[in-house]
Amino acid sequence: MDIESISRKLRWVPPGMLAFLEKRMKKIPAVRQQIDQETAGMMVELEASLKPYSHEYTAYSQIPGQGLEHEQILGEMQVLRDLELSTWKDGFVSGAVYHGDETHVDFLNQVYALHSQTNPLHADVWPSITKYEAEVVAMTANMLGGVEAGEICGTVSSGGTESILLAMKTYRDWGRDRKGIHNPEIVVPVTAHAAFEKAAQYFNLRLVRIPVGVDMRADVEAAGRAITRNTVALVGSAPSFPHGTIDPIQELSELALEKGIGFHTDACLGGFILPWAKKLGYPVPAFDFALPGVTSISADTHKYGYAAKGTSVLLLRGCDLRHYQYYTTGDWPGGLYCTPTFAGSRPGALSAACWAAMVAMGESGYMDATRRILETAAWVKNEIHLIPELRILGDPLWVIAFASEELDIYQVMDSLGKRGWVLNGLFSPPAVHLCITLRHTQPGVAQRFIDDLRAGVEEVKRAPQSHGSMAPVYGMAATFPLRGMVGDLLKSYLDMLYKV
Repeated sequence: MDIESISRKLRWVPPGMLAFLEKRMKKIPAVRQQIDQETAGMMVELEASLKPYSHEYTAYSQIPGQGLEHEQILGEMQVLRDLELSTWKDGFVSGAVYHGDETHVDFLNQVYALHSQTNPLHADVWPSITKYEAEVVAMTANMLGGVEAGEICGTVSSGGTESILLAMKTYRDWGRDRKGIHNPEIVVPVTAHAAFEKAAQYFNLRLVRIPVGVDMRADVEAAGRAITRNTVALVGSAPSFPHGTIDPIQELSELALEKGIGFHTDACLGGFILPWAKKLGYPVPAFDFALPGVTSISADTHKYGYAAKGTSVLLLRGCDLRHYQYYTTGDWPGGLYCTPTFAGSRPGALSAACWAAMVAMGESGYMDATRRILETAAWVKNEIHLIPELRILGDPLWVIAFASEELDIYQVMDSLGKRGWVLNGLFSPPAVHLCITLRHTQPGVAQRFIDDLRAGVEEVKRAPQSHGSMAPVYGMAATFPLRGMVGDLLKSYLDMLYKV
């Protein structure tokens, strides 16, 4: 956009403003050129780390003329699988694999194999899958206050992002039908999952962000000020992905109830931990359908529900609300067609494996897993508190974000990366987090993390200007003068993933 187009868009500007803008915009090409040069070097380093097999194995850019033997294909896949196994199996990854025990994984693989050809789109052919999905929804609702709340219903989706997208689409259509809202808005904390912004982009919603306090929890007063006559839903996290803190769900949901709008608890990360943590005596604030203002909850079965990757549950207060989620058509030449979620055909094997994981774990299994995770997390938090250069953000239970006023925290993350750790870098403020899973409760893993973290801090103190592969990427993204360039960087990253 040039100065003339800016002046046309602005009906009035203070004297001298256009001259100021023109001066600033003249600097943009030079800034962009410098950034392009720096990012090009980063992408080369990233490609080397993300495409380690490019020179060792055959790359197929077209279907081979003669099909390969099954043994050859399986043999190569086994080699690649073994190369990647130790990183997550030994507990070097934040989140990602939440159970990972070989017996449990083998069991889920057997269930998947039994149902590999099933598709819940054809419920008349595979009614077993609809049985499994209905029971997954019912069990999850029961766990999250559904018994006391009454009519709680839901669906099985492909993951947390789809559950969130479905919820926001539901509120958009509900708001249009019930309240005549044609310019819908959703109010979310700045720490809410990126999927809410994705929903806003996809469904033409206005995203209104509210701040969090020093405790990393949503500001209730700011939420009240942000709600307008166009607001269809308010959101809170239990807990948030970045800092593992639980928003004041009770206060936010009461505000939503007062205003007559929807309230969504994003419990994708905590839905299968918090109910058991509460039973174990941990201080878990109310967050589920026991609160009358909560009208929907997302909870990921493929995280701490210990199902195979590819399932989540979206729960809603009442079937009338769920009807706004569905897609139906009665005049298609192909016949009657309807789907509960975005996909048409879906892998029924994943739903079967989800059901199998839940009934195999049982309450006792979930209680034991939660106890081990929270005890490990408490020990890790205590040890991080003893490192003077670091501070923990908020008061999390098991997703532990730490920052530093003295050191470049992204360089600390790089140092841990050299020691095999794959952690999550955060922005606003710059930080790193470790999401504790059952992998980290194995003997010696937590101690190894703290030992490596201490070593990483000391390494950065000795050489504060050193650079690894990710510190420049995160540091640059956090300080880009033109935020659109961050999007360009991420698009380049995604392009690279699809290079053969």
